[in-house]
Amino acid sequence: MTLELAAPGKSRIGWIGTGVMGSSMCGHLLAAGYGVTVFNRTQAKAESLLQRGARWAETPKQVAEASDIVFTIVGYPRDVRQVILGADGVLEGLRAGGIVVDMTTSEPQLAQEIAQRATERGIHAVDAPVTGGDIGARQATLSIMVGGAAEAVAAIMPCLERMGKTIVHHGGPGAGQHAKLANQIVIAGNMIGLCEGLLYAYRAGLDPEKFLQSVGSGSGSSWAVNNLGPRILKNNFDPGFFVEHFIKDMAIALDESRRMGLSLPGLALVEQMYRAVQAQGHGRCGTHALMLALASLSKIDWKSRQGG
Repeated sequence: MTLELAAPGKSRIGWIGTGVMGSSMCGHLLAAGYGVTVFNRTQAKAESLLQRGARWAETPKQVAEASDIVFTIVGYPRDVRQVILGADGVLEGLRAGGIVVDMTTSEPQLAQEIAQRATERGIHAVDAPVTGGDIGARQATLSIMVGGAAEAVAAIMPCLERMGKTIVHHGGPGAGQHAKLANQIVIAGNMIGLCEGLLYAYRAGLDPEKFLQSVGSGSGSSWAVNNLGPRILKNNFDPGFFVEHFIKDMAIALDESRRMGLSLPGLALVEQMYRAVQAQGHGRCGTHALMLALASLSKIDWKSRQGG
């Protein structure tokens, strides 16, 4: 049976997880005219959405009972399991024919388990992790990597288009998560390259701003160079994406690579560097705080550097 396309004023939306990215993403659906019911472990973090007309629910189950489509974007796989598969989870409240869309970066096997258990209840499940950070979430320019049945993906596409600019359906359940993990592997390499390049330029006596200007318009350009490089120069290590969440993503990717018989030494190295960042107390900083750990290896106090 073909599912109806999501539409403002018609489709009831549930949203679980109103953190750095989730709040902005949910806000785009509110702005489009969708009725939204929200839940977050800390209600204060949903206050801006509630002031704009979202309704509060006390549990993920209550969100699902009031919704046709439920989106989740939480921290860790254990959180995904709890809010979707738990006793007070989404599958306990969502009606048959409903859709649950997990936008957390999580484990492919968990996405497949959710899809299987959802199917047993007549519910559709989609995994749709995103990349683009807080900037992409605010500007609705996220890249969304989707796994799940084609009819369910088509039904939620109007919602995804309100949150992202690039939306790619990669295959069945878990495929979106695999695509996101591959994306994180690329980001890991980009981040260490950006930070080491900046350290080299600084020690060589170059103007770091001019260095970024050159790299940002050349073959070394990347999203990290153009968006996070300027933050590094300003010593602004506020999170667009938490270090501790990136460590989680890399750990999942390493587990999956071992399962598939892959050797990814570059990823293993960067994951260890990020654990050093976390050990230095920067786990709740943005991923570009990698600069602080790398600088310390060369006895550079990056935050107090001349001209910083």
